Amino acid sequence: MPGMLGSIDCTHVEWLNCPRHLRGQYTRGDHGVPTIMLEITACQDTWIWHAYYGAVGSNNDINVLNQSDLYLTERNGTAPNTSFVVNGREYKRGFYLTDDIYSKFSTFVKAYLYPTDPKEKRFKKLQEVARKDVERAFGILKGKWKVLRRPLRPMIKDKIAQYVYAACILHNMIIKGDGRAISPVHIMDPPVQPVFDDSVLGELLNEDIHHRLRYDLTEHVWAQDLAFLDD
Repeated sequence: MPGMLGSIDCTHVEWLNCPRHLRGQYTRGDHGVPTIMLEITACQDTWIWHAYYGAVGSNNDINVLNQSDLYLTERNGTAPNTSFVVNGREYKRGFYLTDDIYSKFSTFVKAYLYPTDPKEKRFKKLQEVARKDVERAFGILKGKWKVLRRPLRPMIKDKIAQYVYAACILHNMIIKGDGRAISPVHIMDPPVQPVFDDSVLGELLNEDIHHRLRYDLTEHVWAQDLAFLDD
């Protein structure tokens, strides 16, 4: 889909030696043990473009997003140009695929909750299939680096963060070394003087753009399917 940067999601990493006075803060009912949350964005080759680790396990995905630095470069003016055109309409920023818990940001695209139109049903299927990229990335991380699959023993949270970020970096190094990286990750954008722009936040939270983008993507996918059938 034009403008798609990847998918975003969170996972829990169990903290075995969580100090007793922090256990209530780091424990969520559906897990029952202290955990620390990891947020990543990943694309089709499971390359991890963004990783934020350290949110307490009692949070949900929205709380983690509010703490992470995912949109810091957007707000300080140093983000690369990700503008694109779909269905004849131009958008300033690329988007991430999300599940239903996330807010209706202008840069998030969720599946239709109750699709009725054939176009909506087709888009829902495609969105849910593509969103599995981030789930695959989590599976590879925990499968290859078993330290993330077992309860982590260190009592110091910063040391655990070093393990997690090291696993993410090694994961990307392996993808690049095998020649499976889709994007030219060796290219670096020139440095830009950061200027914090608070007006960007209003653009990111614009629900009208969120709904319009999903509509335009739905029309684009449907048109692509029809063109494929005609061929």
